[in-house]
Amino acid sequence: MTEAQPAKDGAFTAGSVSDPYHVPEFRTEAVTDLRRTGIDPNFWYPVAVSRSVRKNKASAATFAGERIALYRGASGTAYALEDRCAHRQVPLSMGVVEGEALRCCYHAWAYRGNGHISQIPYLPKGVARPPRGVRAYPVREAYGFVFVFPGDPEEAATTPMPELPEFHSTRHRTMTFSRTVKCHYSFMHENLLDMNHQFLHRGVLGRIQPKLLGSESGPRFVEARYLFTPSGGKKDPGAGLLSAEGFGGSGSPDVVTVRTDYPYQTLQVVPEKADLPAFSLWVAYVPEDAEQRTNHVYGLLMIEKPPVPGALRLAWPFIRRFTERVFAEDRMAVEAEQRAWDEQGEDWNQEVFPLILEVRDVLRANGVPLRPESALCGAAALCAGTAPAGVNQPG
Repeated sequence: MTEAQPAKDGAFTAGSVSDPYHVPEFRTEAVTDLRRTGIDPNFWYPVAVSRSVRKNKASAATFAGERIALYRGASGTAYALEDRCAHRQVPLSMGVVEGEALRCCYHAWAYRGNGHISQIPYLPKGVARPPRGVRAYPVREAYGFVFVFPGDPEEAATTPMPELPEFHSTRHRTMTFSRTVKCHYSFMHENLLDMNHQFLHRGVLGRIQPKLLGSESGPRFVEARYLFTPSGGKKDPGAGLLSAEGFGGSGSPDVVTVRTDYPYQTLQVVPEKADLPAFSLWVAYVPEDAEQRTNHVYGLLMIEKPPVPGALRLAWPFIRRFTERVFAEDRMAVEAEQRAWDEQGEDWNQEVFPLILEVRDVLRANGVPLRPESALCGAAALCAGTAPAGVNQPG
């Protein structure tokens, strides 16, 4: 009998949804290394916390190696331009905001929010301005973040923003997260979706027995439902404050639902006998570098207010401390995974959990080839010498 050999990334064939713990078999076909897959730019991605983009100020952001200059004009409108002046390539994020325009700090070339060159102060009268401005990114502000659309600008208007009804609910209070993690974004999806890693958090959550209740998957999503049963051990006080049951100390289990809905991810915790989530988490993992080995995590934790007025406000510092502890442990693990990938030069993972194989397939199928050349050119298509869609002409 010939034993099937794993593919290079150590992948296995997934079990059925009806039998999620079915022991998988090795895949025999070659599988593209997920860590060499780029994120699809044709979605809305947060690139800054709104309050950090100050009025009449410019700042720098990145998306997958593309440097972006953010600025807020006198009207309060946020704009996003390629972070290189068309003249000498000096970062526009070092520039000066004047009204709704951004002026380069070097020779004072001025740009409108649409990327058009509006003025070159020393240009002789009658001489035409250069025919190319800089790329302007579609911008929207929502949920306390500045979102940009780094892909085809023609698709921006028809691509929906994430829907987060709890954010606007008076029954919830939201905690915002913004952290850099040194790993490929796919490690983050795997970490949150695979709740079998609770041993990592034993010093924060105590001992927890996660049980997979079921899962669903489709071309763009994977969803899993777990039952979390406390089984003793000391837990961080903030863990109990997040829920009136389950984590709250009554010993009742919590139902945890995690969903990767490309390219975002969500998590909800519902006490076993409750109708509404005790809290909901929404996260986006935004690659920073061209090789996408570093991502910036933008997250929103929407917590239902307890019946006692002011209780959540008093508990807030403890909840923040708890979430930061959990995140720090997860970051340690995923960054260690990335270091192993860097040392080995490919994915040597021997995955046995069918759910993770499913999310890897979703991330591969919806991803795009990496474009490391974008690290050298803010609007990557300009490297070919032609203006791509979304690169504005002056006027």
